[in-house]
Amino acid sequence: MTNSPKTSDDLFRLLDELKIAHKTKHHPPVFTVAESVALRDEIPGGHTKNLFVKDKKDRYFLLTVEENAVVDLKTVHTILGASGRVSFGRPEKLMEYLGVIPGAVTVFGAINDTGHNVTFVLDSDLMKEDIVNGHPLSNDATTSVTRHDLLRFLEATGHTPLVLKVTA
Repeated sequence: MTNSPKTSDDLFRLLDELKIAHKTKHHPPVFTVAESVALRDEIPGGHTKNLFVKDKKDRYFLLTVEENAVVDLKTVHTILGASGRVSFGRPEKLMEYLGVIPGAVTVFGAINDTGHNVTFVLDSDLMKEDIVNGHPLSNDATTSVTRHDLLRFLEATGHTPLVLKVTA
């Protein structure tokens, strides 16, 4: 049996231990990019959309892209080096690997992927932003870190992210 997923507080504690500056804004739960647009004026930086996908060999990827970017799921496997076309991962795997529910998918879920089941892919366009925003494991807040610190966070969780152009 797996341990219960880490919480926002666990995430903030790890960021503090890593001396990663972070700012979190609490807000009503948002489940889609469209619902979160109202928060733009209050939270600067690049806002993210996350796609949890798997290939034919059951290899899982989390694609983190700028919220308005388009990812072509018919061709992105060629960029990822995935085995055939990708499809969305099941909610059960999302909870098992990243400790989040649909609507709260986030790059910060790496803190829960202790088995290294997921390859984290950061879109190169998003990584031009100084600040990157993501849900802190729940969709009722947004946490902001620098792009450099996001890479440090992923490395600290044992993940070497791929920075690739995965958007159209």
